Amino acid sequence: WKTRSNWREQYKVKEEWCAPFDVVDILTFEDNEDNSADSAASAPSICEQMKIGSHREKDKLAAAKKDVYQKGFYSGIMNVGPYKGEKVADVKTKIRDELIEKGEAVAYFEPESKVVARSGDECVVALCEQWYLKYSDEAWTKRVREHVESDFEMFSDASKNALAHAVGWLGDWACSRTFGLGTKLPWDEQWLIESLSDSTIYMAYYTIAHLVESVKAEDLTEEVFDYVFCISETLPKSGSVPKDLLVKMRKEFEYWYPVDLRCSGKDLIQNHLTMSLFNHAAVWEDSKLWPRAFYCNGHVMVNSEKMSKSKGNFLTLEEAISTYSADATRIACADSGDGLQDANFSTESCGKTILRLTTLQAWAEDAKARLPTMRTGTFTFLDEIFNNEINICLENAHTAYTKMLFTDALRSVWYDLENLRSQYSILTNGDVHAEVVERLLESQTITLSPIAPHFCENLWRNVLKNDTLVVKQRWPKSKEIDAFLARQYALIQGSLRSFRLQLEKFKTPKKKSKEVPPKPTHAIIFVAKNYKPWQMEVLKVLQGVELNEDNEPVEKNFMGQLREAESIKAFPKQTMKQAMPFASFVMSKEVKARGAEALELELPFDEAAMLRDLSDVIKSQLGVQELQIVSSTEELGFDSQRDAATPAKPQIVFMAKEMESADTA
Repeated sequence: WKTRSNWREQYKVKEEWCAPFDVVDILTFEDNEDNSADSAASAPSICEQMKIGSHREKDKLAAAKKDVYQKGFYSGIMNVGPYKGEKVADVKTKIRDELIEKGEAVAYFEPESKVVARSGDECVVALCEQWYLKYSDEAWTKRVREHVESDFEMFSDASKNALAHAVGWLGDWACSRTFGLGTKLPWDEQWLIESLSDSTIYMAYYTIAHLVESVKAEDLTEEVFDYVFCISETLPKSGSVPKDLLVKMRKEFEYWYPVDLRCSGKDLIQNHLTMSLFNHAAVWEDSKLWPRAFYCNGHVMVNSEKMSKSKGNFLTLEEAISTYSADATRIACADSGDGLQDANFSTESCGKTILRLTTLQAWAEDAKARLPTMRTGTFTFLDEIFNNEINICLENAHTAYTKMLFTDALRSVWYDLENLRSQYSILTNGDVHAEVVERLLESQTITLSPIAPHFCENLWRNVLKNDTLVVKQRWPKSKEIDAFLARQYALIQGSLRSFRLQLEKFKTPKKKSKEVPPKPTHAIIFVAKNYKPWQMEVLKVLQGVELNEDNEPVEKNFMGQLREAESIKAFPKQTMKQAMPFASFVMSKEVKARGAEALELELPFDEAAMLRDLSDVIKSQLGVQELQIVSSTEELGFDSQRDAATPAKPQIVFMAKEMESADTA
């Protein structure tokens, strides 16, 4: 506004209203007490960070406002005035009260954003006579906050942060109304308790609902509920409810409570779910009886669009089940996304799922019938590898289920195991081991059953011929994962993928050439046991770089630290030109994918021997007659390929002629 005269003219703002004035920095942050550049006034600072250049960028401005307000309240330290040095969260109410007392401010209420009633009318705030639940009470709020911050599970940082914010933000909540459905306030029956405030601990009632039906309503006194819900140890004096029934109801409550998991929508974090914690804290002193976990999800879209009757994409559960079946619907739901992001229910995915289920059942029937004819006895190297991969899928699935990540769980028990089954058959040329196949089939049936119970029950009983129910089976047993075998499998798959890409290049005609390349008959694979000396020096330095949980460098300037390392500074100029791109590639690709093991100076197994053992598989996959596996140090020509070979990164050369070199596999 100081520099944009056209804006001032458009909105009738005089230059003298803004030109002489600078933004007043009234607060700083705990982590910026050194008055660094980051502690500059928040509004200009965040506009610069988010590259906001105009008041028309409404979405960016809304996000900036939310970020600044939240950080200012929770982390802000007053920088001016009588409260200088104190936390904003501690003095905000004091400053507000002082301003109102001096007549310099009035209390004003408005919705945080536009609120539209179900009737379509826009809502306004009306200050009326009202009963409030005083969620702002400091002692009450402190107990709830401590519960949330200690051992409470929300399954995602975003949900946990939203709940923690709501606990401090909720304040005094208007809990009554004069019309509609609801329970009358006991002490003022002209008022009804509004629905959000009246439905936060009903789970306790569920524990005894089947027993209460035999009791008259007038006999269900506060004394009865206090005893049944473990608020009091004293039996009711009236005796209108039989003692054995009271004891039985109390045992039912003690068995089922607390609530281990509550699933709900993300829009209820700021009210219903937060109130549930507050009201549990009000009724029960012992936090062991408070909810232990909430899982929150986003809204549901259909085919990437918001579900709407006007768009014709409105789908009820009954319609989905009757159209696609219960299990196909469940799989599509599991595959639609987790967490607070809106889930996308894909009808196309449902259709494909039906075909995949049919294919899985056909394979299961065929595999079960062929088990007696399959190979038995000692495991081969590939049997060991694929048995280990089953262990990995089971562990990944268990972790995902535990964290309520159903998309990840489905990937492990559905897509990964299906791919594993296919690769096992391909790499063994169909010569599979009966024990591995049977274990894979049983493991997939059990681990997929939480998502597709009806289909898996059919497989378990009618295909695998078990007398029990799959839902009663324990999680499949698995041995400790063998990291070496896992790395060898990853190397095999990565190498085969790389070899196939090179094969496609060999078979592709060169530009401006109409000549069709001959079909390759021979191939040489160059294997490097060690890195080059300069590469080893780079890796040694990179081994000291700290990685975060995503296998990314914690220190973003790690390349600068690499340049300053004494061993690297000693490199000749030409070597330095190779070292920096090599380091960048290793960290951004190899380390990102494989973690710190990508920085090892040599492999913990014999890569060349492993490839030789699989030479028949490689020849079959690539369609070549002969294959050589040689050290990258051998002088056979093809210098660029030999030079590019590194541990775990073998290089291949294809030829359509007789090989002149030695040992073929």
